[in-house]
Order: sequence, then C-alpha cells, then structure tokens
Amino acid sequence: MQNKLQINWDDFLTHYWQKKPVILRKAFPHFVDPITPDELAGLAMEEELDSRIVSNKNGVWDAQFGPFREYDHLGDTNWSLLVQAVDHWHAGAATLIEPFRCLPQWQFEDLMISYATKGAGVGPHIDNYDVFIIQGMGTRRWKVGDRNEHYKQFNAHKALLHVEEYDPIIDEELTAGDILYLPIGFPHNGVSLNESLSYSVGFRTQTSQDLLSHFADYVIDNLPRGIFYQDPDLHLPNDPYQLQNNELSKLQNQMIDLIKTPALFNDWFGQYITQPMHELNIVPVDPPYQQDEFNDKLQAGDLLHKVPSIRILKVGDKGYIHGEKIALPLPIIDLLCRHDTLSYQDLADNATLNVMRDLVNKGYWYFDEDESEEEE
Repeated sequence: MQNKLQINWDDFLTHYWQKKPVILRKAFPHFVDPITPDELAGLAMEEELDSRIVSNKNGVWDAQFGPFREYDHLGDTNWSLLVQAVDHWHAGAATLIEPFRCLPQWQFEDLMISYATKGAGVGPHIDNYDVFIIQGMGTRRWKVGDRNEHYKQFNAHKALLHVEEYDPIIDEELTAGDILYLPIGFPHNGVSLNESLSYSVGFRTQTSQDLLSHFADYVIDNLPRGIFYQDPDLHLPNDPYQLQNNELSKLQNQMIDLIKTPALFNDWFGQYITQPMHELNIVPVDPPYQQDEFNDKLQAGDLLHKVPSIRILKVGDKGYIHGEKIALPLPIIDLLCRHDTLSYQDLADNATLNVMRDLVNKGYWYFDEDESEEEE
C-alpha cells in the first residue's frame, strides 16, 4: 500500500523550497506506517546499514553506533533509534520516496527513519541539507528557529553537534500524516511526546569546495598532458615581480575553461553524482550470465528489477549509473531511469540486451528468483 501525498508543488516551490520552513498538515491524509518499530530495530542489527542510538538520560547526551544486538537495556523513555537509507533495504518504506521523485533526483540522498520513545530526540541542531520530515505513529513537538549564520554550535557529545538556544518561529505538534519541511540552515529540535516514528526524506547538495576537489581529481586522471600558461603577446612589465591583472585573468580563464568544457564537466559530474551515498544491496552475479542464458530468461517472461535507490541519472545526452557511463541511447536511458521493472519487450534489441546483461552481472538489476520458482 502506497501513501498518497497531497501537495501543491507549484505553491510549495514558490513560497517555501530552500526559503523557509513550513508544516504541511495532513499532507498524507490517511497515513499508514510502512514499517514497524520491530522491523526497524531488525534492520539496525545489520552491518550494511548505518544506524545509531541517541539518548538523553538525566541531562547527559550519548550516541552509539550500530549494528546493535539488543535494546532491552535502554528503558522506555529518552532514547531514539535512527537508521539511514532504509529505502535501500525495505520495499515498503521505499514507497515513501515515490511522491518526491518529481524533485531533482540528483539532489536526493536517502530516507532516514527515526523511532523514538517518550521524551526522546537528538537535541537542537542544524542540518546541511533540505528535509521533509513525515510524522508516522505517535506525536512529536517541533521547535524551529530562524536562519542565522551567527548561531554558536557545540558538541553535547563527540558525535552530537548542537546549537545554542534560539527563539522558535515554529512551535507545533505533528501527528500522523503531517510533514515538517526544513530548508538547510534552520535550527530545529523534535521531542517525542510518546512512542513515535518519523521519516526524513533528505535532499543534499555538495559544497563548491567538494566539487572543485573531485573535479580536479577527474581532470588529473583524464587529461594526462598538462595545460601550460602561455602569453605570446607579452610586453616587458614595469615591475617583473608584480603579477599583472591580465596575467591573473588568463590564469583564471585557463582554469574556468576546463570547467566549461562539457565533455569534461558533464562526464565527471555524471560519474560523481551517481556514486552511492550509502551502501546498496548490490550482489554481482556469480557465475555471470552468458548472453544466451540471459536472453532466454527474459524471453521466458522473467522480469528485471532495479536495485532499490541505485543512482541513475541523465547528464546531457548520456546516462550514468553507480559512477559509470551507460553505453545506450538516451531513449533507453530514460526508460531505465523511470521504470524499476523491465521486461524482454522493453529491451528487445541486441545492443540493449548486451549492455543490460553486463549491468545485471554487476548487480545493478536482478532477476527475482522467487518469481521464477512460482512460474515453474
């Protein structure tokens, strides 16, 4: 069952997106939790998932990182379990990100789920991403402050960066189906009033510093011949120890020209932005499918399923998945982006089948063996 989101996206983007926080009351009018606390606790026992427990007992903050083996010792109040990238591992929870696929998917990070006991939260803090916090079971009270670059932050625990006290511009309780949208930079604090679940759909962009660093690495690897500064129209300067403005401009333009070269920048960004932010459930095929075997399975009616939340995007007229270019034309790339399940009819030409076999062997798509056994 998929929860239905009711939101006027044009109004939201005009008035709120990356501008100011807002509570969207009953954005999911009949919200049903797609996961139970016990299921979330089970996921936090797996090494592949990033999880943590945050507690505040008698005013002392603590944070522990998974995987976890037991929870009985934690008591009934003042602790939260947070699990990252649940959309990678739980099909039901992953349905919550579907209504947000209309937003630029290169900015989407993951679905984080928080289970909280009465009085629990992670403390007042500022996030470096935009987030839609969907309230599930239970109730949380949220206090949100205005954006201010002068807020002082401090470590309440070595793994918890908190922000100083602020005046709330939002002080409201959220119940099932409500959404709190928070742009980057607004301090906030959510405290659970009873046993509760919250679902955070996060959108993150990279800093210019990170982008420049990774682009420089790409240029070094892909342009082995150096580009040297040249000035064939040089005139003797009055002061040979003074860098001239035109020289500085030439140096800047020389570097900017690299960024403005589409063949370089687009290919780098396609590879960079489709690399996973969290571990994926990718299992390479062993032994790998031979082409005839692969074609036969598809022709017999077996369906291919895309690994949940694997990053696949289009940059220019090229497609990229999991950090590599896909050697297929754009119409096929568009099909791969938009559909999680593929049949033989979708791929029925030799070039496409050859590429898809390679992607399946790498584990990016897979055959559901349970389906095959049911057919038999």
